[in-house]
This record gives sequence, C-alpha cells and structure tokens, in this order.
Amino acid sequence: MPFAVGSQVGPYEIVAPIGEGGMGAVWKARDTRLNRIVAIKQLKEAHSARFEQEARAIAALNHPHICQIHDIGPDYLVLEYVEGKPLAGPLSAEQALPLALQIAGALEAAHKRGILHRDLKPANVMVTENGAKLLDFGLAKVGEDDPDATRTVEGTVMGTAAYMSPEQARGRPLDARSDIFSFGTLLYEALSGKRAFTGDSMLETLNAVVSSEPPPLDSPLDSVVKKCLAKDASERFQSVAELKAALANPPTKTEKLQASIAVLPFANMSGDKDQEYFSDGLAEEILNLLAKIPGLKVIARTSSFAFRGREQDIRKIAQSLSVNTILEGSVRKAGSRIRVTAQLIDANDGSHLWSERYDRQLIDVFEVQDEIAAAIAGSLRLKLRTEGRKHTPAAPAYEEFLKARHYLRNWSPESASKARECLGRALTLDPGFALAHTELCRVFVIMATENSMRPEEAAKLMRESAQVALGIDASLPDAHWLLAMAAVLDYDWERAGQEFRSALSQEPVSADIRIYYSFFYLAPLGRMKEAQEQMERALIDDPLNFVARADLGAYLFLEGRLRESEAVQNQAVELAPGFFIPYFHLAYLQVLQGRLTEARASAEQCFANAPWHPGTAGLLAGILSLLGEGAAARKLMNRLGDGSTLGSPWGFVSYHAVRSECDQAAVWHERLIQQRDTRAPFIAVSAFGDRLTSSPRWPALRRMMNLPA
Repeated sequence: MPFAVGSQVGPYEIVAPIGEGGMGAVWKARDTRLNRIVAIKQLKEAHSARFEQEARAIAALNHPHICQIHDIGPDYLVLEYVEGKPLAGPLSAEQALPLALQIAGALEAAHKRGILHRDLKPANVMVTENGAKLLDFGLAKVGEDDPDATRTVEGTVMGTAAYMSPEQARGRPLDARSDIFSFGTLLYEALSGKRAFTGDSMLETLNAVVSSEPPPLDSPLDSVVKKCLAKDASERFQSVAELKAALANPPTKTEKLQASIAVLPFANMSGDKDQEYFSDGLAEEILNLLAKIPGLKVIARTSSFAFRGREQDIRKIAQSLSVNTILEGSVRKAGSRIRVTAQLIDANDGSHLWSERYDRQLIDVFEVQDEIAAAIAGSLRLKLRTEGRKHTPAAPAYEEFLKARHYLRNWSPESASKARECLGRALTLDPGFALAHTELCRVFVIMATENSMRPEEAAKLMRESAQVALGIDASLPDAHWLLAMAAVLDYDWERAGQEFRSALSQEPVSADIRIYYSFFYLAPLGRMKEAQEQMERALIDDPLNFVARADLGAYLFLEGRLRESEAVQNQAVELAPGFFIPYFHLAYLQVLQGRLTEARASAEQCFANAPWHPGTAGLLAGILSLLGEGAAARKLMNRLGDGSTLGSPWGFVSYHAVRSECDQAAVWHERLIQQRDTRAPFIAVSAFGDRLTSSPRWPALRRMMNLPA
C-alpha cells in the first residue's frame, strides 16, 4: 500500500512527500523513538532486490559526503534526511570546484569498498550548507559476488541515459572509469547549466553519449571534464585519485591555463629502420630539455611515445594526455649530415604555432636540440633556463649512447647486454660523458633484477659508475637513485632512503625515479600509502606508463580491491601486450579466486613474453599442477634444474606459492635472499605474500632482509 501523510510505518510517522523516483517514492518522516527527522524511500515491489542492494551499498560506507542509511524495513529504507537543493548550474569554476572535490571524495570512498554508483547525475547530488551529499545507491554494484549486469531485462538499460558512460549505454561490463565518465557529465552540467548529451528520445540520447562530443566549456576546468568524457575508458582518468589530483590545483578564472606539451616520437625518414634509435633519441633529448622549463608541464617519454605508428588526430592525442600543445617532427640521417623538421601544434584547433627545418652536420645535433627547445619556449612565452651544457659528447659516443637507450627500453637480459656493449664503446670514445655512466648503472639494475649478473657484483659496478658520473656532474639526480638501488641490493634501507631523497629533491622528478622509489623502497618497508601515492604521481606525469600501472594494480590488490586491481592490470596489458609483469599479477589474482582456466591463460602469456624469467616458468608449472597436468608441470620445472642457478629460486618460490605450500616457498625464498635478489623484499607485500608471512620461517627471513617487523 502507498504511504500517506500521517500514516505510521513501523516506528516512523510520515510527515510529507519529498519526491518520486524510478526506484520509489521518498517521504519525510519522524523517527518516534529517537525524535529525529529521516527520509523514507518506499519500495516498489519490482525493485526489491535493488533496494536490498542499495541498503548494503550505503551501509558499507561512512563518509561525510555520502547520505547515510539508518534502518531497513520489509518494503522501505530509512535514510539520513538531507536538507538542501539538487546540484544545478551554471556555476563558476570557483563555485563548482569545492563541490566537485567533495563528490569525487565520496566516489573514491565507494570505489575503495568495491562499490560502483552507476547513476551519478545532478539530481543525486544534494547541495547543503555543509557541501555536497551523494545520494541514491539504488543502482550500485557491490562487491565481488554481485552480478556484473547493467540491464534488468533484455533491451532495458539501467541508469539515466544522459549521464551514462558509453560502455554502460551498450550494456557492457563496468569498472570505476564508468563512474568517472558520469562524473564528467555531472560537472559539465554544473559548469554550463546544460546537459553534455541530449536527444529527443532515449535512443537519440544514448547515441549522443556513444558517438558525440559536447561543445567545449568556457572554463579552466574544461580539460578535466574532457578527459572524464573520453569515449575510450583507457583515455579517461584511470582512478578517482588521478581525477582528484587534476582538480587539486586548477587555474583560477583569471589565470592562464598551464602550458603543457607532449613530444611525439620523431619519424625516422632515413629509410633504414635501424636508424630509429637516432630519431627516438633526438625527440627524447628535446623532451628532457623542455622538462627544465619552469611553468611547462611535459608528459614523460613512455606516454608520449605510446602513440608511435598510430594514425590519430593530434587533438585526440592531446586530450588523452591532458596537454594543450604537441611537438612532432622527423629526422633524416645520411652519413655525417642530418635533416630535422619540427612543428609545434596547438591542440585546441590543430594549427601550427611554430615550425622549422634544420639541415646540419651530425656534430651540430646538440645545437639543433637547443634551438628547438628555445623556439618552443618562445612560442609559449616561457623562459628556457640558460645554464648551458656541462659536457658536449663526441658525436660517435653520442650515437652509441642513443643506441644503448634504445635497447634499454626493452627490459630483458639480452637488451641489457647489448646496451652495455654500446655504452662501453661510448665511454671508450668519451670517458667524461656523465650520462653514459648513469645509463650503465641502469644496465646493471636490469642485469641484477633479471638475474644475469650477481647482485653483489652489480651493486659494486653501480656504485662505481654512479660515483664517476657525480664526479663529472654533481647535479645528476639519476646517479642518486641508482646509488639507492645499489643500497637496495645490499638491503641497506637507511642508505637507500638517503639516496632516494637526494634524487627526489631535484626538480623535475622523473616518473622513473618515483616508480623505483615506490616499488623497491617504500613497498618493501610496508609504507603502502606512500608507495601508492608515488605511483599515482608517476602516472600523472606519465599517464600511459605500463610499468607504473601494473605496480599500481598490485597495490590495489593488497587493499582488497580485487576488481579494480584486475581492471588496472588489464589496462597495463592493453598498453604493452608484450610486457610480462601484468600477466604475472593477473595469474596470481585468478589463482587466489579459483579461476584456474583464466590463470593458466595469463600464465602462458606471461611465460611466452619472458621465457628467460625463472618466475614465469614456476608460475605456469604451479598452475598446470593444480589442473592435474603433472607431466607438463615437471617439464617446465626441469628448466630450473636444482635451483642453484642464479635467480632460479624465483621459479620454485612461484611454484610452491601457487600451490599454497607455504614452508616450501619460504625455503626457496631464503635462497633468493641469499642471492640478494631485488624482488625478494617485495614478496611480503605481493599477491602471494601471505603464503610466506604465514610460514614459521618468516621472522628469520625478514631479519635477513633487514625489514621492519
């Protein structure tokens, strides 16, 4: 029976109607027991399961900007009574920003509990004297056991058409990025007073969501809204934490938007693919020069170079990277001569802000780099630091250096060995080339991490190369973080912390430094909140960095955010299908959830991408043994021999951890520690860390690595 004013519903007296919604009528009521005003949502019978779901969703949350649930009855919910008005625009950026941050904070709290809202819209945000309140979790998706459906019956889409994400409109599986799209529609409407997507019918509105772009906003928050509204979920903010970071320090109404740039890989016009190292190296060197310009946001190399070979509109690339200018160019190298063309493009309209062609001798390549950086600074009305080059390497040494960097982009023992040869030649030609000494340190990091060099030898060589580099140029931050990695190999955490802090103290801080600081220092010491913050900061500067994304997915797993963790690992796979680490994490996650068939597929791809890595063989062998394929598992484990080979204990740790054989995993982990493996300290906070820490051997293993209790 419908409620009526004056009627009694359990201990609640109905006072007045508030409104009618698709999920049920809402009434103002008085709690006669506690003498307080509440809101009661009356249940429509067809939505009983949804109301129970809403109750679970809201009850799981405790946040100042989320409406609280007080009670539940057989056909009603009792909610916090919120006095205010629904969010409405147009609002200035200054008015909208505090509300946007409050809504984002509420959304982040929900996502951390595995809850997607799925119906974000202005009507579900109440503006009160104390700020915004997020209402109505009637369509929320809660926890790992809830169905992933977005439809009630065939052809009926759940949600409000104008505020859905494209994937929600298509009835596809959703993750946190769907709520981020809906947040964008909500913020667009708050700023403009108009809906981002409209149509004369639900079908037309859904079509607009899927295929149309709303008019740009005359607001400093336009770039944030645009990124939220990217049709492809991989081009949006990948978490609410990223979204909040973008909202945290926006320009005011009177400020000019921060100048920002992405440097795309320069096209190799030499007709020889082997010359790609030179065109890539030239673009990267220009990027590094631009990063030193105060006031200019420069996207890191990994993200900028992710668009190599893609025929995409410059404006779409700029939108996905949140920049307002793009530098592209080409290089033709023939003997001792080079031709470089470069053009700076305004991402708003695709127009050329500046372009130039340089025909020079190879020895003049550094002048070309400096001239391009100076021209860009002038075009953007910024000032290039004129500190000058401390050292101009000989041209042949520089070419070997660029070849080494090219090899080091492919993380493997083989590529590290080739890079070492190149750097050896570079330093023979020019012993005073400081950057070549630091790149040599990177070689030793890879060789130690991937078990092609004994860690104690690698640490010694890293210290020697880094000290030589600092003796030539004491301002090199890379030398300090590489010294920190040498200390990590010695399990000397105090020294590692000092060196990392030295590296972090010099602006600009590269994404690489933040990634290593997070994964190899903060995480092993159990400082997971700081580790996650550093990884998220790295992704702000380098949003398409697949290494940082895979590591962030591992951290989300440790928080129990399994669905988000899996989504982030899949993003890393999309960014770099040939990279083995995300498949490694996915396989363990799937094993722990009992999804052995999927785990096998992930492990097989992991092994195919890195057959040289002992851990990939152990991982796959363990999963095969769980599936009853003992012969295939033994064949893989035979590759590891008796475990005495450098790095091979990794394979046995992986094998036994997959099989929940905690003590055996701990025995092999001790051998891993004795080899000073760089990943040994991280295992305690990995997906299978509990299978080591639950062993009686763990306290002794922890002390061997000098880790805190």
